[in-house]
Amino acid sequence: MKQPDAPAPAKAGDQTQLAGRTVLQIIPELDAGGAERTTIDVAAALAEAGARPLVAAEGGRLVSELQARGGVWIPFPARTKNPLAMAAAVPKLARLIREEGVDIVHARSRAPAWVALAATRMTRTPFVTTYHGSYAGRSSVKVAYNSVMARGDVVIANSEYTAGLIAELHPVGRDRVRVIHRGTDFRKFAAGAVDPARVLALRNAWSIEPDDRIVLLSARLTAWKGHRVLIEAAKRLTERGVADVRYILAGDDQGRSAYVREIDAAIARKNLDGIVRRVGHCEDMPAAYLASAVVAVPSTEPEAFGRVAVEAQAIGTPVVSTDLGAAPETVLAPPRAPAAERTGWTVPPDDPQALADALFEALSLGATARDNLARRARAHVLKHFSLEQMIGQTLDCYVALLQNGPQRA
Repeated sequence: MKQPDAPAPAKAGDQTQLAGRTVLQIIPELDAGGAERTTIDVAAALAEAGARPLVAAEGGRLVSELQARGGVWIPFPARTKNPLAMAAAVPKLARLIREEGVDIVHARSRAPAWVALAATRMTRTPFVTTYHGSYAGRSSVKVAYNSVMARGDVVIANSEYTAGLIAELHPVGRDRVRVIHRGTDFRKFAAGAVDPARVLALRNAWSIEPDDRIVLLSARLTAWKGHRVLIEAAKRLTERGVADVRYILAGDDQGRSAYVREIDAAIARKNLDGIVRRVGHCEDMPAAYLASAVVAVPSTEPEAFGRVAVEAQAIGTPVVSTDLGAAPETVLAPPRAPAAERTGWTVPPDDPQALADALFEALSLGATARDNLARRARAHVLKHFSLEQMIGQTLDCYVALLQNGPQRA
């Protein structure tokens, strides 16, 4: 199957205005995750445009990649949620802004965003926020805490769903919202870009037999990502006679040892040892998607964007996702989309039977139907969710701020 080509790099409105400028992004740490990956992608684009990209964070496994791509890591206590420590960090950040001649500060998480909001007001520095998540909690205290992500001079929402959430919960920021979908580098997420040896290495690492197929759930180990729903669906599919499938749970536990014990107990209780497997963090996600027959995204709470669904569709692997949050933007499926436009499946949340039925349908696709689905899916995500589009639109925001200055009340 010939896949659509990735789009040519897009340019922001006038990137020349960024040359010689300093942009500081602040994030708790540079570890695995969509916000962290976006931070590095934007830093690399700024470096290419001749700007100086600083990233204030406590460290993490992605620091070396940031530095290799032209970013500058500034060790900073950005992970703390302690109110006293946050207050102490404000003058420290303000001093950093002045000493480094920072032109724009871009916050990507709530706790450091409160620090950055205060510091940018002290220094009169333009302030950008990206609303990366749906941020659980509807109490007045929690909503007030979350509202910092709607207080930027520009408020970037990573999906239409997120933009609607901001408008509903934080009307103060409604007029400054700009939807910029999370971008993916489709040159990496293409079947032809993955050496078959990488796929074989993963299958061997996961102890997958040559004749077995994989259903992959790639997400950190936290309850709302739906691991228990997939385990129950796996039980039902096994009882249905689907015996050649292994269900791989790939992701960090991030210290959630109690939840890991729950998952392991559920696997044992349903006699799925060896059928459902935890494999920890996976570094080679393009190979993981290509190794998989189906990718499951059974989240029980809304995904603000859904990076896994986009990346898997780009590779050409069928996706079954919960119909929550931004899923209707990233995965086209009936009844929201015509059957002829289907790029995957969406199912109700916390419904193991619906998930099992959709997985069975995806696993049962013939070669032609699978190829047609993959072609539609890749064309869809290339059109709407490319890294080039995200970078161009983000740099446009920076240029506009340099021209117009802070817009906050």
